[in-house]
Amino acid sequence: MMTMERSGITTRPWSWRTPLLLLLLLVFLFVAGCCVRAAEDEQMRGGGRRRSRRRRAADVMVPITILNSAVEKGAVCMDGTPPAYHLDPGSGGGNRSWIVNLEGGGWCNNARTCRFRAGSRHGSSDHMERSIPFTGIMSSSPSDNPDFHSWNRVKIRYCDSGSFAGDAFDEQLKLQFRGQRIWGAVIQHLLDDAGMASAEQVLLTGCSAGGLAAILHCDQLRALLPHAATVKCLSDGGLFLDAVDVAGGRSLRSYYGDVVAMQAVAPNLPNTCTDHLDATSCFFPQNIIDGIKTPIFLLNAAYDVWQIEQSLAPNAADANGAWKACKFNRLACNASQLQFLQGFRDQMVAAVRVFSDSRSNGLFINSCFAHCQSELTVTWNGGSPALQNKRRFARILTSP
Repeated sequence: MMTMERSGITTRPWSWRTPLLLLLLLVFLFVAGCCVRAAEDEQMRGGGRRRSRRRRAADVMVPITILNSAVEKGAVCMDGTPPAYHLDPGSGGGNRSWIVNLEGGGWCNNARTCRFRAGSRHGSSDHMERSIPFTGIMSSSPSDNPDFHSWNRVKIRYCDSGSFAGDAFDEQLKLQFRGQRIWGAVIQHLLDDAGMASAEQVLLTGCSAGGLAAILHCDQLRALLPHAATVKCLSDGGLFLDAVDVAGGRSLRSYYGDVVAMQAVAPNLPNTCTDHLDATSCFFPQNIIDGIKTPIFLLNAAYDVWQIEQSLAPNAADANGAWKACKFNRLACNASQLQFLQGFRDQMVAAVRVFSDSRSNGLFINSCFAHCQSELTVTWNGGSPALQNKRRFARILTSP
């Protein structure tokens, strides 16, 4: 079990020997205004939108490492460039503890959106920032991130557009979809050349599309690490639901179906799901989480703004624009729309009911209008909701 010593206190991540798990499942009492909307660069159609982030003086800029050796393994970005990662080494008591963070950033499902992404940082290491700030759960600041600041923290950049799960080459488009190979090549490099093979604790995390990837690869990482290492996973904003949209269709299911087919994702999905469900269903976390053996912690907003905007009320399902105002501003929603959103929240609660019965798993689902909450300082530390006088998600995650 992961333990962290601080001020003479030993903390243990999601050890469910208290009624905390039930409390977490029932935490839907926070008003929407308690959270800061922290949406990752997610956009289902069109290639994503950049959101500016205010950089603090305490933020450390972490340089990029281009993994050229991965090319010979066919582990390449969409345009054929090598994959990349950023590593901030651990220190002191964190030397043998690792956070492996899978970057998020949406997906692509057709020629137009995939061509666009191939010319962006989500499809090419040539377009990636040469250094990025590590914040929230990735921060090196003891005050912002007291539990994990001294760990080895690595962010694997996202350039395959399939949640690190595809393995295909589109001859017509001349685009590579090699997410599974990127995952394997970078993890093997960290094991062989960066010291992760001697890790005592490893936490696999990810936000949004990276949160989905963390779920998909959770057991895979466990299998690659020594048996003595403690391995757990944290999916932030990755609980995408197979929900009915405002027009009565299933927009996200249709979209995911295209992604799975275009990128040949099916062989890399958990066989505990594909042995009884179709591949598209097994790209939805709700159909995967109950079969994963490695402990997982789910952090999600019950009113996930990305899912509201792009899955429940995308423009294609809202031809008359009735949801245009509501989906971007909850205060503009009428009673019927609020009831519809409440139904989505209820579906999310139902989706994690069996998962929450496991004493090795954990979850924190709040009633915020947000998307991704662990990688921003304001929602990871300073402005996160309180539960039993615990102000940060990290304190809840590590409570005994």
